[in-house]
Amino acid sequence: MPASQIRCRPRDRADVLNRPEFLSLNQPSRREQGEHRGGSSPRRAPLRQKGQQEDSSTRGSRESSDGPAGGDGSVKEEPKWPEQDCMQLNPSFRGIAISSLLAIDISLSKRLSVCVKPHSSGGPLHSMVTLLALSGHALPWICGTAICLWRSSTLAGQEVLVNLLLALILDVMTVAGIQKLVKRRGPWDFPLGIWDYVAMDMYSFPAAHASRAVMVSKFLLNHLVLAVPLRILLYLWVFLVGVSRMLLGKHHLSDVSCGFALGFLHFKLVESVWLDSVTCQTLISIGLLRWTPLV
Repeated sequence: MPASQIRCRPRDRADVLNRPEFLSLNQPSRREQGEHRGGSSPRRAPLRQKGQQEDSSTRGSRESSDGPAGGDGSVKEEPKWPEQDCMQLNPSFRGIAISSLLAIDISLSKRLSVCVKPHSSGGPLHSMVTLLALSGHALPWICGTAICLWRSSTLAGQEVLVNLLLALILDVMTVAGIQKLVKRRGPWDFPLGIWDYVAMDMYSFPAAHASRAVMVSKFLLNHLVLAVPLRILLYLWVFLVGVSRMLLGKHHLSDVSCGFALGFLHFKLVESVWLDSVTCQTLISIGLLRWTPLV
């Protein structure tokens, strides 16, 4: 190999390092420049780093206390830790059981809702199911009880009818209060109409029709002498009223079950605080404005 080529190699390397894109390799770092210019000893570097760490920590604490704000002035939410997240990675057995039961309840309730609309699979039965559900509404029972009380002439009949009327009012108020607290929607979240607000049929838990049907049937079976076929028909009517509400998509299966249990509790409560004939006559006199202190 010629000696001229060997001599040119170090020169070519120097020319390559002098190119614009490689100038940064030849320049000393800023830290070295600061140490050479200031004449400071390398012992001050850890002190500076410690001061920078303290400044960054105080700055981070201020930002966390003030809260990060966006460009439009809105406060951004801080990222949550895994244990603060809503999703539980290790849920308890109780939580799994409740979630599974609710999922089964919703699935079965939607499958039973075959008469939701006239053009659904159970559309031909929509009118009959609606009429059957209407038989468990509070308005027909309260109005019918009031009319029978007005036309009744015996003290025993008036006693039974007054207690029944008070039981119906208690059922309406209790169910409406629980529905207002729970605020559970039905299986199909349809837009509410005027009749829904008038009939207080906005929420599904518990089923008011089922509760009223059980309470009225137990009341009639306990205070009226009915033949065996009529008793069977009364039990069948209670069952069909609860099923009709599920067929119309108004209630879940759990809503109807809790409604049945609540109606039985209402019957037991009315029986425990049964009003005698004298108290019923006093209430009738107050209602008719015939009470002695009012005259």
